[in-house]
Amino acid sequence: MRGIGRRAAVRGRVGAGLGGLLATGAAPAVAEPGVVPTADEGLRLLLEGNRRWQAARPDHPHEGAGIRRSLVAAQHPFATILSCVDSRVPPELVFDQGLGDLFTVRTAGEVLDDAVLGSIAFGAGELRIPLVVVVGHSSCGAVGVALDAVDAGEEGAGHLRYLVEAIRPAVPPQGPDRAARVAAAVDDNVRRVVHMLRYDSDLHESVEQGGLTVVGARYDLDSGAVTLL
Repeated sequence: MRGIGRRAAVRGRVGAGLGGLLATGAAPAVAEPGVVPTADEGLRLLLEGNRRWQAARPDHPHEGAGIRRSLVAAQHPFATILSCVDSRVPPELVFDQGLGDLFTVRTAGEVLDDAVLGSIAFGAGELRIPLVVVVGHSSCGAVGVALDAVDAGEEGAGHLRYLVEAIRPAVPPQGPDRAARVAAAVDDNVRRVVHMLRYDSDLHESVEQGGLTVVGARYDLDSGAVTLL
């Protein structure tokens, strides 16, 4: 996958910066099928879709038999979403997107392994997706399990051990407010995953050349709002 950077760089550098995403220009409400927007444009579409979700006025774009048939030959998703497996955080609903829009990878606590990294590298290199968004969420059960295991001096039982060890570095020191510690660990875990993706051996060249943008976000279960971290 070393060619990711060279292939993705043809899209050009992300020049406007994330801070100016919503400040300039009018963008379409949804991505045009078959056309992959830039990372800035893609993030704008995600945030606009999330605002529709919060307001309970979703567009439900790109649904139905016609769009399904049009996607048989090829897919052109504009963003990879790495999110938690939590049933309350379905990316297509949270961002009000449809068939063919998102390349979704989900693991408990957004934990990385070779399969996840390979999936993200496939999206960046083969599908030329310019944007990866790592989405944590409030009251994350996986983070809570890791925090409790760390506090108890335990490693986690069975396969949970892998999750605990992956999230452990994000767990803050012990304190009386468990909810606040979980919230802090959720955000720090997202930031750590973003950092690992940006410096992954298969992705770093493309990130450095501006062909791939990796950002972190938190989803609030109560309000439905996505906040960039």
